[in-house]
Amino acid sequence: MVTHMNETKIRTVEDIRRFLDGTVEVEFSVLDKAERLQWLQHTLVRFRFMRLGKSDRGLVRRYLERLSGYSRAQITRHIERYMAEGRVVHKAPGGCRFKGRFTASDVALLAETDRLHGQLCGATTRKLCERMYTVHGDRRYERLAGISISHLYNLRRSLGYRRQRVQLDLTRPVRSTIGERRRPAPEGKPGYLRIDTVHQGDLDGIKGVYHINAVDEVTQYQFVFSTEGISERFLMPVLKALISSFPFVIHGIHADNGSEYINWQVAKLLEKLRIELTKSRARQSNDNALAECKNAVVIRKHLGHAHIPGRWATELNDFHRRYFNPYLNFHRPCFFPTTQTNAKGKLIKHYPYAQMMTPLEKLCSLPGAAGYLRAGESLERLEREALSLTDNEAVQRMNAAKSKLFRSIFGDTPRVA
Repeated sequence: MVTHMNETKIRTVEDIRRFLDGTVEVEFSVLDKAERLQWLQHTLVRFRFMRLGKSDRGLVRRYLERLSGYSRAQITRHIERYMAEGRVVHKAPGGCRFKGRFTASDVALLAETDRLHGQLCGATTRKLCERMYTVHGDRRYERLAGISISHLYNLRRSLGYRRQRVQLDLTRPVRSTIGERRRPAPEGKPGYLRIDTVHQGDLDGIKGVYHINAVDEVTQYQFVFSTEGISERFLMPVLKALISSFPFVIHGIHADNGSEYINWQVAKLLEKLRIELTKSRARQSNDNALAECKNAVVIRKHLGHAHIPGRWATELNDFHRRYFNPYLNFHRPCFFPTTQTNAKGKLIKHYPYAQMMTPLEKLCSLPGAAGYLRAGESLERLEREALSLTDNEAVQRMNAAKSKLFRSIFGDTPRVA
């Protein structure tokens, strides 16, 4: 819809500047195409467009674009015509036009044929037109009987064809009743995991290993396991081992919408363990951001991007259990956010240095931390295990084991991270 304005308050270029800043009010009424062009010419004359400097011309151009409903390119063309001819008029498209071989009735006949036969391929459709003319004697198909297959597709793309026959293949949404689309709310309690899968790539038809990365939202306790595949046969044992590895009781698991987690087998397992399954919402990229962040700064940093065949999953899991996971949870400090509300009511996260600690230290700092642990686990045992090695000793052991593992996997070939 195009509008006409009461511009009594806009007399100078400075008034245009204030209008574009939103400090001048105008009244609108409906305009047709002819009146719109007349208003464009009147405005260009009123503000003496040809005498304005470059910056003022830009203001007038933005003013015309804002109020006329034309695009920037259209405004530019109208201004160029005004400066060349002194007026703004509609100019019909010119150029040489050749008479087409196929008429509008041929296009309509093709659309009717496609409707009857269900939009077959070009060759089959041409054969049908040829048969209608040569076998059945329908003279309406005389020109279509000799059409080339490529030009038949040109007619299908033409505006006349699309006006008569529009075929829409709408996206069919897949609505899965497994899991609830929402962001988990742990309320400061451990046991709510974010989980994601990292693939180590395929090479020459050989499937790469998959890393299952699970991170607790509150404490950032993290466990990484590897599996040869993400089908039920490979993934279910890994999920059971992963859930039992955390020292506290698991209450919820949040994943993206990947089918390796959103399926009835996983849902049945979690229901048996009384673990809530949630999944990321549409257009909410931060719902699983914690796990995806750890994918980059932990898994890719230490295991790289190079292809690792799936047959090495057992050796990788041994490395994860003995060296990698203890290092992550006992010796690698993490930032923990504090949330503040600004003057506009927006929640702002800060990551103070004083709040940096290891996941175990964060777990121990929670009020009533011992009450979150699973049966048979204690904070004293976890602290003894953490203090049995210094941070440097733990990372040295982990790096030595990683180098030995990579020499077994890659041989003398350097690993590409």
